[in-house]
Amino acid sequence: MVAVELLPKGEWRGRTTALTEGQGEEKGDETQSQPMATGRVVGILQRNWRDYVVTFPPKEETQSQSRNSQRILATPWDQRIPKIRISTQQADKLQDHRVIVRLDSWDSTSLYPNGHSVRVLGRAGELETEVQTILIENCIHVPPFSEAQLGEMPVSSPESPWSVDPAEVITRRDLRKTHLVFSIDPRGCEDVDDTLSVRSLPPGPGGQRLELGVHIADVTHFVKEGSLTDLEARARATTYYLADRRYDMLPAVLSADLCSLLGGVDRYAMSVMWDLDAQTMAVNNVWYGRTLIQSSYQLYYELAQALLNGEEAEVPELAHLPPGERDAKLAQLTQALETLTHVARQLRAQRDRGGALELEGVEVRAQLDEDRNITALVPRQPLEVHETVAECMIYANHWVARKIHESFPQQALLRHHPPPRQEFFNQLQDSARARGFTIDTRSNKALADSLDRAVDPQDPLVNRLLRVMATMAMSNALYFSTGACPVEQYYHYGLALDRYTHFTSPIRRYADMIVHRLLTAAIAMEKGAGPAKARASNKELEEVAQQINNKNRAAQHAQKVSTELFQCLYFRDKDPETDERCVADAVIYTIRANGMLVFIPRYGLKGAVYLKNREGQVVSERQDGGCDWQTGSLQRYLDHITTTTAAGTSTFNLFQHITVRISVQPSRCHSDTIRLEVVSNRPHQAPETQAQPQGARGRSQLVQEVVRQAEEASQQAEEKRGRAPKLSKEEREFRQSKCPNLYSLLEEVRELALLDLAACGAGGGLGAAAQACATSA
Repeated sequence: MVAVELLPKGEWRGRTTALTEGQGEEKGDETQSQPMATGRVVGILQRNWRDYVVTFPPKEETQSQSRNSQRILATPWDQRIPKIRISTQQADKLQDHRVIVRLDSWDSTSLYPNGHSVRVLGRAGELETEVQTILIENCIHVPPFSEAQLGEMPVSSPESPWSVDPAEVITRRDLRKTHLVFSIDPRGCEDVDDTLSVRSLPPGPGGQRLELGVHIADVTHFVKEGSLTDLEARARATTYYLADRRYDMLPAVLSADLCSLLGGVDRYAMSVMWDLDAQTMAVNNVWYGRTLIQSSYQLYYELAQALLNGEEAEVPELAHLPPGERDAKLAQLTQALETLTHVARQLRAQRDRGGALELEGVEVRAQLDEDRNITALVPRQPLEVHETVAECMIYANHWVARKIHESFPQQALLRHHPPPRQEFFNQLQDSARARGFTIDTRSNKALADSLDRAVDPQDPLVNRLLRVMATMAMSNALYFSTGACPVEQYYHYGLALDRYTHFTSPIRRYADMIVHRLLTAAIAMEKGAGPAKARASNKELEEVAQQINNKNRAAQHAQKVSTELFQCLYFRDKDPETDERCVADAVIYTIRANGMLVFIPRYGLKGAVYLKNREGQVVSERQDGGCDWQTGSLQRYLDHITTTTAAGTSTFNLFQHITVRISVQPSRCHSDTIRLEVVSNRPHQAPETQAQPQGARGRSQLVQEVVRQAEEASQQAEEKRGRAPKLSKEEREFRQSKCPNLYSLLEEVRELALLDLAACGAGGGLGAAAQACATSA
């Protein structure tokens, strides 16, 4: 944390709009029209001590640095950090290895800080080494859950299965016999934290009525506030999803079993149920409370959509029934899905009238294998049932936000989405104008309507890329305590809602657990059975909200870098000159001073294509459409860029399809980067014999092939070592021995020092936390 002095406006600086080596679309954002506020650092308020990952230099460099190779300048993985001077006698053994280091001091007269090595991650370039590097560089600490934390969990095993407590059943509304409850999730999903129900109610004075129910896993029943498990969940704040794996916020006994609303088993839930007018969707009444449910069907998206489309589909839960009973139950389920879709359409229309945005983001699902490991990230195919489920979850989040805010005006955890600055829309407006569209950004409704109209019937990718640009212009949605913001700042710009929070995913988000506790307190207060105050003060809640926001940013960045890692690993061993998989169709979506940004639909890649190299040569188009490097000049315009050489002029237009070659720019000390080179000024024509894995299939194959190659390389290395001991799953995953070691002890002590003493007191105090540290170490 630093103190910054703002410079006079005349000294503000703008960003460059030219592409530089290694820049992606974010770093080349167009902001030339508005200079950015500029300041100078005048003081350091708080140091942000953290671990850094460095790479030791090769032998020839260490010899040039020091004769005895004891003082080495190691290069950090993060290019923003200067080299770190490390004293070691292991320089030869650590060549080309990634190592965790910590800073000790930084002399004011030196360019380089001093540090010491803590732990060796592995050889640079290996899959496990690079994944652990991503976690550490994003300050993500996810060790295995300790024995003390697991000791707080209920017992659930084949020999001693968990069952509902009769005393708890009495306190809950039992929906097992009265409601048809079902879930709709990605295929193979095990952490089912939300289910739905819909049914007709007897007609009222206003006409026909419906009841919509959203039922969410009651995680806070099992995770008591201040317990060791709660403190760990609060520290993690979220489940971390990487390209080939995930790190759960909660132990598996909860996330994949007792808190997962699986089909055919009794589960505790937190429910919101609305009594709605069947025609207008006006709310007659809303009920909040703890329930007991049994999900009748565990559907996946494609199956639910097939039932809605009237297609032949097999529902696993009905396969064993006789034909007559099966047909009756199938008709009942289909009717429920159709009613739910009708309700969701009406709810979406209400938000659309208020200005809700439909933006293009990276929507992926995790594909799991039998061991619950993520084998692929699969972009979701657009199905109406996706929107149906999402709309119901948004509706529940909105109404829970209203409830907790009404009960705790100064201590409710909400989520707001500030309106973006108008200058951030410049690129979107310029690009749309070049295609003949006008984008109105004066309000979210005007923007949504403009994007809906900006459709090119000849190329659907145009609208998709315009929505990508709109997404890039948006600010991030953030959690906040209601006492820390004025009411006019509660608004969620993207969803067009006056109040919003997160309630529907407590298995993977700690914010949802906080909201569940607030809702429970609000219900108890309404019944006169609970305290008339929130569990945390406004200041405490705001601190937690900021910590969750920070962890969410780290999780998003780690997922992004992880995906880029797999893209590089996939293309690293392929010859870009001969392998057809390295040549693909790309669409230009932004013009820069010395090149353009393109999107590759086949692999979901976005990156820079340079039209001018370091030698001053520019790309020249041949008569057959191919491209060469020749001496010439470059001229940038609003909607196109031209290169002029002795052979003539070549033009590259916005939203034009071109052919690019994909290769990897290796880096020994930093992360590898994808390099894109224009091959032809025409769309790519793939050979007929080449399978074109589009969208989800291409991304899935990419991740799976990289995982397979890494496993084969690991097996070959083990065979070469001969008698090398076989590592446990934890040792393979975390590169850490089971026996106590100095690093794990120091890491636990560091975490312990950061704990909130007040929070620890609720769960057995500091002594209980210390016991957890001792057990895990």
